[in-house]
Amino acid sequence: MKSKAMRYGSAQRGFTLIEIMVVMVILGLLVAIVAPNIMGRSDQARVTVAETQLRNIANALDLYRLDNSHYPSTQQGLEALVSKPSGSPEPRNWNPEGYLNSVPEDPWGNEYQYVSPGTEGPYDLYSYGADGREGGEGDDADISVWKVRD
Repeated sequence: MKSKAMRYGSAQRGFTLIEIMVVMVILGLLVAIVAPNIMGRSDQARVTVAETQLRNIANALDLYRLDNSHYPSTQQGLEALVSKPSGSPEPRNWNPEGYLNSVPEDPWGNEYQYVSPGTEGPYDLYSYGADGREGGEGDDADISVWKVRD
């Protein structure tokens, strides 16, 4: 009995150039159809992350207020949620474990903006969005905690 390798000789059959090109065209079409859908979602995902982080920071600010009867001042900033702040108003019952492990940056690598007292509520907490500047539209629009929490 001869093995298959002996019957066909030592030559091995491979893919032809046309077969490889057909596969490449099919893959190219799939990428052309799927990639725009995936790429457009990354900007929306960053907005969603920013909204979630704003809610988490707002919850930490509320806990701070429950313990200390006031929110941190603008000068004390969001760092007051990580380490005991100095200055006025002095926190009388600051939690030694803190309220956050660290103050996160927004998904675009910028600091969240915090002002107390605020114009929309007891404080203003927001991200400048993708462009890192005040104002803007679409992904560049500012994201306020008061719009997220409503």
